[in-house]
Amino acid sequence: MNGKAIIKFLVVVAVIIGTFAYCIEPLAGSLKQGLDLQGGTHIVLEAEDSATGKADNDAVERAKQILERRINEMGLSEPLVQREGARRIIIELPGVKDPDEAIKRIGKTAVLEFKNDQGQTVMTGDDLKDAKEELGQNKQPLVAIELSDEGAKKFADLTSKNIGRRIAITLDGQELTNPVVQQAITGGKATISGSQSLEEAKDLAILLRSGALPVKINVLEVRTVGPSLGQDSKDKSIVAFSAGIAMIMIFLVILYRLSGIVANIALLVYVMLLLLVLGKGFSATMTLPGIAGIILSMGVAVDANILIFERFKEEVFSGKSMRVAMEAGFSRALATITDANVSVIITAGILTILGSGPVKGFAISLGVGVVVSMFTAIIVSRFLLRMLIECNFTNHPFWFGANISPSTSADAFAPKVSKGGKRK
Repeated sequence: MNGKAIIKFLVVVAVIIGTFAYCIEPLAGSLKQGLDLQGGTHIVLEAEDSATGKADNDAVERAKQILERRINEMGLSEPLVQREGARRIIIELPGVKDPDEAIKRIGKTAVLEFKNDQGQTVMTGDDLKDAKEELGQNKQPLVAIELSDEGAKKFADLTSKNIGRRIAITLDGQELTNPVVQQAITGGKATISGSQSLEEAKDLAILLRSGALPVKINVLEVRTVGPSLGQDSKDKSIVAFSAGIAMIMIFLVILYRLSGIVANIALLVYVMLLLLVLGKGFSATMTLPGIAGIILSMGVAVDANILIFERFKEEVFSGKSMRVAMEAGFSRALATITDANVSVIITAGILTILGSGPVKGFAISLGVGVVVSMFTAIIVSRFLLRMLIECNFTNHPFWFGANISPSTSADAFAPKVSKGGKRK
């Protein structure tokens, strides 16, 4: 045995297990919960024909996209925005408990108009380039707007012709501000006052940036919903998940012995990396389909290790030394693992692009899980198995998963050397 190698291996294993025990709870807590796990707000909207536009298929689709932009800019986690029928749009907002506030933020038509003192509309929100909330003099909340090139010309013309008069800026017919023009404004920038707080100014800026809805939207239904699973079901899911992981680990140890221990340690690294990427990198929201994607990707992670270990055993039976057999096993299994995982990643990518809501959540969890599983199977498992072989606990193939009796001499699998000194 190699004492230094054993100490090094045990230290690495202890660090991985300790890190897992310390980090698993905060990493799991970094994942936001979806509507089915924590509840939220369910909204049903319906587009209708009006003087401003007809609620045809194109208009409803554009309205859906604008609503998605508004929700995303609000920072709401993993919302579901989808069409139902020809004119209806369904919105689900996990964690949002105030339906009235949600409607106030996303349901406005957001038609911005600039009117002269005769009440004639000279400019609209189509001439807007950007809008941001800020604090003005005396900490007054304002919305700073930047106009497009064409909008800047219109605004310069409007203000130059109305010096000493009032121009009104309205949103959905309600007056936001009605200042007296002191001089022509030619820079293409202006501010909108009237907000009572910086948060209100932020909401207005979001509405203006996302654009006006092309059709009138009516609210048909708004309700606050509780978690469809319930706390009892969530607790049972956690128990089932833990039991499944434990059974996988036991199975690997029974079937592959020392190699199985390496696979289990790599599986702990996989779980930590997956939660880190999903929770911190993607700010993912977990729903039942997303959890299903994670569990499925864990099966793929174990499958990759099994392919590697089976190749490893084949190389040992061919008479190669443990280290050479390990390196050859990983190399031979790499092409198979890559082909299998790339096909899954392509499928997950298609579902992410074309899917929405729960389908997209499942696809993202599965795709990220497969990528992380490739890293842990090819890099982490290889690193740990090298360290294990370096420890020189044993060179008997039985302890690395070979289906032979441990009483069989390890010399039976040693490389054969001819009289000329060459290995057969």
